[in-house]
Amino acid sequence: MPNQTIENIVTAIHYLEAHLTEKNDLDTVADALHYSKYHLHRMFTNTVGMTIHEYVLRRRLTEAAKLLVFSDKPVLDIALTAGYESQQAFTKIFTAMYKQPPSKYRENEKFYPLQLKFELEGSYHMLNSYGDPAWNITYAKDGDIPCWMELVRLVIDGFPYLDEKDYMQVLRRSIAERQALILKDGRTAIGILLFSRETGSIDFMGTHPLYKKKGIPKAFLDKVMHELLDGKEISITTYREGDRADTGHRMEIKDLGFAEAELLVEYGYPTQRFVLPKEEPHA
Repeated sequence: MPNQTIENIVTAIHYLEAHLTEKNDLDTVADALHYSKYHLHRMFTNTVGMTIHEYVLRRRLTEAAKLLVFSDKPVLDIALTAGYESQQAFTKIFTAMYKQPPSKYRENEKFYPLQLKFELEGSYHMLNSYGDPAWNITYAKDGDIPCWMELVRLVIDGFPYLDEKDYMQVLRRSIAERQALILKDGRTAIGILLFSRETGSIDFMGTHPLYKKKGIPKAFLDKVMHELLDGKEISITTYREGDRADTGHRMEIKDLGFAEAELLVEYGYPTQRFVLPKEEPHA
């Protein structure tokens, strides 16, 4: 991906964040940035993994959720601040995305983001390599935690109800137990995976959006299957079918060969478990 494309996306993100509560349809943003709207749509969607409309929607609701937990503002005021014309319209979309109405979310006093500001900092040397490189996936170390968390924040849309404080405790423990894998391009984490040797579950798998067409999830799975969890049933959980909050993670899991298993509720959030069928032994 050319550096110019990344710079253009950063410019678009800065504009969207500065005008988050204003009208932010494709025509408005394209005119403000002097881009072709078709080019902007394709470039933004391919890089960020969602349309401008989806990004703005998720960012507005995330900021609204923050106000629900950390302020005493009435729900109507928060709805208007988030760009909705009525409390009813706000409640409908908030409930669809957060799986509970704003009043209930406020009572729980537990903030989690649907979408954080999309940050594209760092150098991406491997982006210009042709084909899928021989990825050097290693065990993560404590010194990798900052770049690991940068990637977590970038792919937060795939992990409902993620609390950073709780997650950090799990991450440190997983690193100590050699159950955390990382792939880096220089100092930038471009792939991360938490797994359990005991259960065979993949507890977190994230790929940097800029590298999503480079075969990284498959490289992680191959390493886990053939080196670390050989013979174990490998499972992962993700969104249920039809969840409006899903930006494509369920389809990515299925494309990797995972098969649907039982429905679950994790931290109060409806999810579904997927299982990777075991490979048949070679004759």
